[in-house]
Amino acid sequence: MALIIAGERSGVGKTTVTLTLLASLCRRSHQVQSFKVGPDYIDPMFHQHVTGRACRNLDPILSSETYVQQCFTRHSQGIDYALIEGVMGLFDGVTPPLLRGGGGVNDYASTAHIARLLDLPVVLVIDCSRLSGSVAAIAHGYNSFDPRIKIAGLILNRVGSDRHLQLLKDSLAPLKLPILGVLRRQDNITIPDRHLGLVPTVELPELNALIERFADLGDNCFDWKRLLPLLRIDAGTRGCGDVINNLSASSSPPSPVRVAVARDRAFNFYYQDNLDLLQQLGAELIFWSPLEDPQLPEGVQGMYFGGGFPEVFAQSLAENTVAQAAVKTAILAGMPTIAECGGLMYLCEQVIDFAGKSWSMVGVLPTTAVMSGRLTLGYRRAVTQQDSLLVNAGTTVYGHEFHRSYLMSNFEQPLFQTYRFDNEEFTGCEGWGSNSSHLNLHASYIHMHWGASLEIPQRFLRRCLGE
Repeated sequence: MALIIAGERSGVGKTTVTLTLLASLCRRSHQVQSFKVGPDYIDPMFHQHVTGRACRNLDPILSSETYVQQCFTRHSQGIDYALIEGVMGLFDGVTPPLLRGGGGVNDYASTAHIARLLDLPVVLVIDCSRLSGSVAAIAHGYNSFDPRIKIAGLILNRVGSDRHLQLLKDSLAPLKLPILGVLRRQDNITIPDRHLGLVPTVELPELNALIERFADLGDNCFDWKRLLPLLRIDAGTRGCGDVINNLSASSSPPSPVRVAVARDRAFNFYYQDNLDLLQQLGAELIFWSPLEDPQLPEGVQGMYFGGGFPEVFAQSLAENTVAQAAVKTAILAGMPTIAECGGLMYLCEQVIDFAGKSWSMVGVLPTTAVMSGRLTLGYRRAVTQQDSLLVNAGTTVYGHEFHRSYLMSNFEQPLFQTYRFDNEEFTGCEGWGSNSSHLNLHASYIHMHWGASLEIPQRFLRRCLGE
């Protein structure tokens, strides 16, 4: 078995509760695997910092329902406990286009959807800071809304006092839902955030001390006697076949393909499954820093720039002109290159930060990325308009956008036409592909997970080999 931490809405403290559970479990020297529902990059960084194991995203839109089951099964083997952090409120999801008008299904890719797919119990986190008796109505509603979802218990967060707690308990008593944890209002346990969510782990020098405080809190605020059996993985668990392990030996090249992966404070948004797939298919990943390294790693045959916060570190990126020149030279010479969101911004001529200051970037793409207050967020169905490094023209892919920048101009032959996943509303044209000056390039704001699309990393590595 394993346990899903869900919220009655966004902002109730799911991440705090999850990190508190993980920190306390790991303090006891348990092997713990965590998962995150949805497309998030930053919460998984915190999970991994605590557990020492890469957190895995469970997202049926970016991958598939089958892949979600495969991923969970594979990474739950050989460990003691498994914990899944949900997304938004328990039933907050989207309506797939094929199901629109078919009974009001609107929780696809929600935490509830994942609970049904994996047949796992849910613990509901309730923000009690402005509640007393009404807590029972909330708990009752969530417990009865979908009979397929098993609510194993409640965690009461942001409880103000002993009197407050007693009022909550008295109200909840008739429901007979176990209270599995009580977290008091904490002024000394906060994770700083900024324009795209939490500040990533690599930028928090005091993070280890914070995790210790989480562990201290977790040791005392949970009903471990009830929680541990829910979290424990059954040693006899069997599940679906594993798409990664089922790759044939013929899928790998005779010698490793060296791929330079930008990973530092500016670029750190990567799905671990994407990196694993590249390695499984024969890539040797060479991590380097466009912020600090003066040159590309030697002998690389491809480049991968993930998302992140180039706007926050724009001055340092601009000052490393030697690295910029090396990247530009490699791309213009035809080196296959993937650039997602922040990576796309890095390849532009300039980035204009929130203060309106302009910083020079690589300059392969003849446009400027401008930071703004407007958030672009959501799942996308993207239809390829031209061949790119990763996909042919006419291909439909599914991805996610999450950024506060825009490009001052797009290429006259954009890579994608994009549509909202839930209602098919046209959202625009964007991206730069291989027909952009005939480069081996895929540069886009769209983040993609390759778990159910092996042809994407396979095609990338073939191009790295010159095929």
